[in-house]
Amino acid sequence: MSTLEITARDTTTGPVLEIRGELDYTTATELREVLTTLTLQPGQRLLVDLAGMQFCDSSGIAALIAARKHAHTAHAEVALAAVPTHILRIVGLDQMFAVLPDSGTALRS
Repeated sequence: MSTLEITARDTTTGPVLEIRGELDYTTATELREVLTTLTLQPGQRLLVDLAGMQFCDSSGIAALIAARKHAHTAHAEVALAAVPTHILRIVGLDQMFAVLPDSGTALRS
């Protein structure tokens, strides 16, 4: 059974979602549900920290794209931090998202 932990916190630049575990067919709806609870202001940045993500399938990628759409609808930015290299290369997330090495870097920029 897949497990996913999502921790949300607010920062001065916008909300941060920390993803730990497997973002897949059985858990992607959890991320989509969390997105509906986020309030983004124009100019803020939604940061999705993937340092703890162990696996991601196409449903997980679709949930990340939903996060991008949620941010853009609010006229906010979105960035991914600490994307596992194997996922970045296979899927090409760097073509759709700003990709930062870690959440600390993202919060300073």
